[in-house]
Amino acid sequence: MLRLSGLSLPLDHAPDAIAPAICRRLGIAPADLVAWTLFKRGNDARRRNAIQLVYTLDIDLKNETEVLAHLAGDKDVRPTPDMAYRPPVTAPGGWSGLRPVVIGAGPCGLFAGLILAQMGFRPIILDRGKIVRERTKDTWGLWRRAELNPDSNVQFGEGGAGTFSDGKLYCRVKDPRFLGRKVLEEFVHAGAPDDILWEAHPHIGTFRLVTMVESMRRSIEALGGEYRWQTRVDDLELERLPGGKRLRGLHLHDGGFLEADHVVMAVGHSARPTFEMLHRRGVFLEAKPFSIGVRIEHPQSWVDQARYGSCAGHPDLGAAAYSLAHHASNERTVYSFCMCPGGRVVAATSEEGRVVTNGMSQYSRAEFNANSGLVVGIDPARDYPDGPLAGIAFQRHWESLAFEAGGRNYHAPGQRVGDFLAARPSTQLGEIVPSYKPGVTMTDLSRCLPAFAVEAIREALPVFGRQIARYDHPDAVMTGVETRTSSPVRITRGRDFQSLNVERLFPAGEGAGYAGGILSAAIDGIKVAEAVAASITAAR
Repeated sequence: MLRLSGLSLPLDHAPDAIAPAICRRLGIAPADLVAWTLFKRGNDARRRNAIQLVYTLDIDLKNETEVLAHLAGDKDVRPTPDMAYRPPVTAPGGWSGLRPVVIGAGPCGLFAGLILAQMGFRPIILDRGKIVRERTKDTWGLWRRAELNPDSNVQFGEGGAGTFSDGKLYCRVKDPRFLGRKVLEEFVHAGAPDDILWEAHPHIGTFRLVTMVESMRRSIEALGGEYRWQTRVDDLELERLPGGKRLRGLHLHDGGFLEADHVVMAVGHSARPTFEMLHRRGVFLEAKPFSIGVRIEHPQSWVDQARYGSCAGHPDLGAAAYSLAHHASNERTVYSFCMCPGGRVVAATSEEGRVVTNGMSQYSRAEFNANSGLVVGIDPARDYPDGPLAGIAFQRHWESLAFEAGGRNYHAPGQRVGDFLAARPSTQLGEIVPSYKPGVTMTDLSRCLPAFAVEAIREALPVFGRQIARYDHPDAVMTGVETRTSSPVRITRGRDFQSLNVERLFPAGEGAGYAGGILSAAIDGIKVAEAVAASITAAR
């Protein structure tokens, strides 16, 4: 079987147009085409009134060897790769050693736990939050009643921060082993729609993610895994070794102790007390870059029209997304982040007295507004040079100012784009109504953003308005602050996936600085689970 990439057809092509197009592209007779299956489908909207669907197909031919030889220099024609997942090791028969522990039940921890369970190692999974149904109630408590539970919210609990997001399932990491395919197949097995296997930019949405993580929990438990909810790790038990340390166990918030000698640290990007504990215990950490900014909202219909023109609303296109970037004259980069078509802006704080924004969508992407982070890149050397935890202090500072600007009640500070560009506070909304709950207080966002970010965003907005019509419309609404774009620290690890100075501690996923988003975090969870399994079997 061979794989053909980049086969373009008009948006409204006939269902039977694909087979003839394959024959033309490969230079074969129709009789030589045995069958084809869809691998991926995207679109090319560069000419918005003549949009093309772009296919990647797996094709069975009578004369495959001859065609591959004839098209040997064609990068879009190659043998279909073997994408099956095969675990590199499995637990030895009768294995009864200390069970590996996974801290964190987000996408990374979920897949680390699943793979360890599938390999026969019966992991224990700890999370400071609650099961997803109870966590959802707590999260809505903040959105509806301005009541925050610091241990059960958008950031903490079953499914991690990805549960309350757009559910994007694509990333730019190199994936020669097709581990991303393994992730998507497991999601489909857990109840995700099978179009995530072939859409070029698949997503799931919050409500579907809830049922999926429940299904995957049941699979892990059926394989001997164990979950312990509302369990926070407050300290590590370390054994000193010549030139380093080795993990021996975990001290829990209730005074309990869990003996453990292989631990996956998959805590997510907002686990600030955990980062502080690791720093106190001497685990090697370093500050890393992240971004700060706002959420910006426009009617989704505006984005659809700007991106798709007369094709807006076509069922094969769905709600339009965008990706923007501008290098400002103050040497800062402004870019769109985590764009959520047909979604809403959500309250995403995990600490009292602070306001944080994020975006989420349902699978349908059918809500009135589009939203995206509009953020400015920052880095330790220039913006928070005072040690590994300085980025956390930076985040907290601006989140606290946003809490004050919003009215000290978890309302987000907001501003119309026209007022922001004119450097005047907003006192009322225009035609666009913000979606953030529990509410928005119109004010001056420069009160809760660094001056360099304000300057860069003001420069970028008109530039983006020339790329997407009405992006800088005076009534577009911005709410702040967006600070949790990625982890502010890296728990640095070596090639064996273990901490640089604590043996058998395996930093993983977004919180450790090795992923960004659901798919890349899940892929990292698989890799780390394999490293844990290799270490366990090598130690026998």
